[in-house]
Amino acid sequence: MLMTLLAAASVATFDWFEYRGDDRLPRPAGREYANPILQGFYPDPSITRVGDDYYLVNSTFTWFPGIPVFHSRDLVNWTQIGNAIDRPGQLDFKNLGLSRGVFAPDISSHDGTFYILNTCVDCGDNFVITAKNPAGPWSDPVWLPEIKGGIDPSLFFDEDGTAWLVNNLPPPGEPLYDGHRAIWIQRFDTEALKLAGPRTLLLNGGVRPEEKPIWIEGPHIFRKDGWYYLIAAEGGTAEGHSQVVLRSRAVTGPYEPFAGNPILTQRDLPRDRARPITSAGHADFVDTATGQWWTTFLATRPYADDFYNTGRETFLMQLHWEGGWPVITSQAIPWTAAKPDLPGSARPSMPTNGAFLVRDEFSTSALPYHWMMMRNPRGTWWKLEAGSLELRARPVALGDNGNPSFLARRQQHINAMATTAVHFVPSKGGEAGIVALQSEEFWYFLAIGDDNGRPVLRLKRRAGPTDPVTGVTLEQAPLPTWGSKPIQLRIDAKGASYDFSWSSDGKRWIAVAKGVDGTILSTKRAGGFVGATFGVHAYQPKGDQ
Repeated sequence: MLMTLLAAASVATFDWFEYRGDDRLPRPAGREYANPILQGFYPDPSITRVGDDYYLVNSTFTWFPGIPVFHSRDLVNWTQIGNAIDRPGQLDFKNLGLSRGVFAPDISSHDGTFYILNTCVDCGDNFVITAKNPAGPWSDPVWLPEIKGGIDPSLFFDEDGTAWLVNNLPPPGEPLYDGHRAIWIQRFDTEALKLAGPRTLLLNGGVRPEEKPIWIEGPHIFRKDGWYYLIAAEGGTAEGHSQVVLRSRAVTGPYEPFAGNPILTQRDLPRDRARPITSAGHADFVDTATGQWWTTFLATRPYADDFYNTGRETFLMQLHWEGGWPVITSQAIPWTAAKPDLPGSARPSMPTNGAFLVRDEFSTSALPYHWMMMRNPRGTWWKLEAGSLELRARPVALGDNGNPSFLARRQQHINAMATTAVHFVPSKGGEAGIVALQSEEFWYFLAIGDDNGRPVLRLKRRAGPTDPVTGVTLEQAPLPTWGSKPIQLRIDAKGASYDFSWSSDGKRWIAVAKGVDGTILSTKRAGGFVGATFGVHAYQPKGDQ
């Protein structure tokens, strides 16, 4: 079977894929946990509790499958149980950039039904999906045209079962400045899955309108001790990010802002502090059966200045009540802290934080949940066969804003290594190998290719929209022979520095390039809302198949 595949120049066969990382972060001791609880590109966490079970979802933009669903019983150890967007027919990400698509999902539960509200930016607007089991299957989207142009919808169920939808929409009249938005509320009919009744303005601009606050978003409402609390992110998604809170005796307001706002931010701390955690905000709250209150939120871990390749990650902190107001912190977010007062859970088989090694042997009938592709699949171009992953090389490049033959997993550490073993005999122009990618415009591709019939290893890079969609060749090195054994390819990331190498036996490694600029994979350089990924790719130019 293998030799048959090797004879077919359009197929690359990967025997395994190994990921390892160790950032030497502070380690928890005794009854402590470590932040972040979900390392790597897991932004915009939303959380809900059903009895003793906790469920959490994150943004995935135009990666597919989308909206991972996690489960925990202790808020510390999380296991991915599915993806809410796992069928191509649910949403169409078209040819959108990787930072468009599904933004800031909200998960909630009521009377045995789970709800996820979300916005598919540039691909349909706001929608709701439902499930009886959070692991899935989730329904097809029901669109909410009444809030067209809004983002970040979430549901609140009052004590009488009444459902309310709260979200970000334009302010009344013309916006007064760039980033001027507002928070609105409206009744939601859970039977018909549509909005009902009048829409009410809750917050215009932010908690201090005179300061022209930007991007009030990610709103959630909850109730405690007779008060309705409205929380929202404010200040954009970069270092000025923060979380604010208001309260009211009525769900529709008027809402009074807390004098101590923001209740969470890192923007006022010294930029030269050691091991900084930055850009904290977009929080959601959950209470436990024991009466504690906790918050999940996003933040980032720069390796220098505001450079981070791991994207926005999910953090956990206990929140405290002071004078009837929830307070998180404006001090440095702790790397370790006391665990929630909950029964402990075993560390998941697929680790989500700390130092770890994961080796995918491709021996299962389906790809593990942590693997994903760029946009909806266009045909079936991958196959798990006899303990290997086969990719059909197609004329879709990484930079094409399409669905290339590329499968990836997140880079979850600042210091990380990805290694794979590949069988590939390219025809003219064909390439297959290992990739480090932040977006369709910023990536590295270490590929087996040919140069006038001679086997070569080629390192290619795309560092912006003016580069060709197939990348620019930085380095090229001869391979001694195709051989019958696989070629092992490796990416070694150390903060801003990336090394690329290959081996014929996994023992002696030969450098193709060392100290390559990894900052092109950072949000500061590449922009957008996603983080870097490592993966495998096969490409064949049109007409050369």
